[in-house]
Amino acid sequence: MKSAFTTQTRTGLLFSLVLVMSLVSNAQAQQADDTEEVPASQQAASINEGKLPLDELRSFADVFNHIRLSYVEEIDDKTLLENAIRGMLSGLDPHSSYLDAKSFDDLQVSTSGEFGGLGLEVGLENGYVKVISPIDDTPAEKAGIESGDLIIQLDNKPVKGMSLNEAVKLMRGKKGSDIELTIVREGIRQPFDVTVTRDIIKVVSVRSKTLEEGFGYVRIAQFQSKTGSEFRKAIEKLKTKDTPMKGLVVDLRNNPGGILQSSVEVADTLLEEGLIVYTEGRLNDSHSEYSATPNDLTDGAPVVVLINGGSASASEIVAGALQDHHRAVIMGTDSFGKGSVQTVVPLSEKHAIKLTTARYFTPNGRSIQAQGIVPDIVVERAKIETIKTRERITEADLQGHLSSTNGDESDREKRQDKAKDGLFNSDNQLYEALNLLKGLNILGLNEKATQVANKPEHQEVPKAL
Repeated sequence: MKSAFTTQTRTGLLFSLVLVMSLVSNAQAQQADDTEEVPASQQAASINEGKLPLDELRSFADVFNHIRLSYVEEIDDKTLLENAIRGMLSGLDPHSSYLDAKSFDDLQVSTSGEFGGLGLEVGLENGYVKVISPIDDTPAEKAGIESGDLIIQLDNKPVKGMSLNEAVKLMRGKKGSDIELTIVREGIRQPFDVTVTRDIIKVVSVRSKTLEEGFGYVRIAQFQSKTGSEFRKAIEKLKTKDTPMKGLVVDLRNNPGGILQSSVEVADTLLEEGLIVYTEGRLNDSHSEYSATPNDLTDGAPVVVLINGGSASASEIVAGALQDHHRAVIMGTDSFGKGSVQTVVPLSEKHAIKLTTARYFTPNGRSIQAQGIVPDIVVERAKIETIKTRERITEADLQGHLSSTNGDESDREKRQDKAKDGLFNSDNQLYEALNLLKGLNILGLNEKATQVANKPEHQEVPKAL
């Protein structure tokens, strides 16, 4: 037994006892002061206002020393204290955590858009790793990982009991190496295995294309430091002098969020004025408001925003702001519901903590946390098949029919063939969004035409009497 008490152990034990006993002494002093100034019935309440609880500190000291002296393997004080910090943070909520040197570096790199791994945004749920969303064009997406999947094993190692950082470390690795994920998915009875090959993840934040003449599409995969400026460039590219923008689809499906300021810039691009988002927390500096500046880059063109269960955090800020201002129609399914603000507090050059410090609220005061954004129009992801109808004879089939004065009679067949291809079969949600934009554009044109038709050609100037 004597060999266990080396000089280093005695020194470490002395340091630990001094540290803990100083906390206990402070707690006793506070308790004594409280006893003199505060009635006994209010002392419990004062503890909740920041006073150190004496009994719990004694328990901490007892547990700390039992582990140091009795655990099967010797553990240094530094490791024990770091583990205590991890435990404090992990017990708060799924998004607060202790960042060691590698985790801190990974966080800084991920916001720039390039990092190693599988391409998953994950959190913890009931002790298991939950997929918030796979990132576009990454090994995870190509392997068929879906938002809402629960990962219960990593290379046959149970996830239950791991911290989120420990699970993430197992999923990281060299490019080209494989990892086997055991997944539980809603609607499937038995867990199943998926092998994913690690790669360098390069996230392209913004992609854009023209769906049809005048109708643009912008996909935002993740909110990074340059997303706001890239979003503006994408819209400028979609707009031309010859083809004004008739409508825009902003795709935020499976977008796990990212940098708050970037989400504000995206919403600002589509708004002329008004509040975009505000935050509230316990500290004064956690209260902030972000408002739009003039100049809607689309010139008021109709907008549809697509969301789903993988749309989280910054994505929900954009969707909530545009919904509250009636600037866009939100379509798809309920979003994830992450409405909390995480602040990264550096402890040193290599260590930091990520701490939840506030909640997001939409302009109308709705909390996103654990509620999410409910779409204006619910459209589930589905496979759509055309029902073949019996061939019918039309006027065009009758011998000797009169020709149309509208031009080529084959235009009708071309429109029908076009509808059967592309979005109709591959992405029903985007197909519905495009159809809605077309309808809004038609109604807008009709409204303008009515206003012009009803406008008097000549207005009589009042005569001075």
